[in-house]
Amino acid sequence: MALDEQIEQVANRLKTAQRMTVMTGAGVSVASGIPTFRGDEGFWKEVRPEQIATPQAFRKDPKFVWDWYDSRREKLKECSPNRGHEVLASWSNRFPDFTLITQNVDGLHELAGTKNVIRYHGSLWEVGCWEECPTSPHRWEDRTCPIPDHPPKCPYCGGLIRPGVVWFGEVIDPEVLVMSSQASRCDVFFTIGTSSLVYPAAGLVSDAKDHGAFTVEINTESTPSREVVDVSLVGKSENVLDQIELALSRSVSS
Repeated sequence: MALDEQIEQVANRLKTAQRMTVMTGAGVSVASGIPTFRGDEGFWKEVRPEQIATPQAFRKDPKFVWDWYDSRREKLKECSPNRGHEVLASWSNRFPDFTLITQNVDGLHELAGTKNVIRYHGSLWEVGCWEECPTSPHRWEDRTCPIPDHPPKCPYCGGLIRPGVVWFGEVIDPEVLVMSSQASRCDVFFTIGTSSLVYPAAGLVSDAKDHGAFTVEINTESTPSREVVDVSLVGKSENVLDQIELALSRSVSS
């Protein structure tokens, strides 16, 4: 089936959808100037993940870890939501029951105005006390950029603070897992711009399909989800989402 026919098929399913869930990965933010993690220009091209994004790395050299994360925050503050973010934000206002599960930590979905966002891996714009001191919240927002002192200190206890992201080797927040699992019980489930390699997030599209959802993948390259979903749309997420939105607008107005 040609891409335009697939897009019409998806738009027709969206016309009657009541409950929609979208899961996004790094591919959604590429058009905003943010590289993926595993591509040729990805964040991990020049450095191994275990050198940066683990509790062990932070314990060994918190300044080095914060230097890297602060540089990411510096780059991110110059970035804006792209057309893909905008379309998803509009859907979050249009559909009666909409949930967006994002593996991204860049905050661009929220900046675009998307409602009901579940942050699977936390946020670069949040921090937490490394020692989890009893006087501090688990996580709090801190958009100071650049951070003047590396590593920064906890305002509640004077110890170190850490980036508010989920590192390799850490578990996903149980509440996030429950909310994500509940969101997979939907009419339509999109998986967009994700490699579908990292579990448990990668299993959500299969869960949705098992519960009767119409499943759609949008990606620039082949992923394991392509064998699972009802429709696989090949292309850049910002372009494909824009085409779906145009087709949906035509069908609603006709």
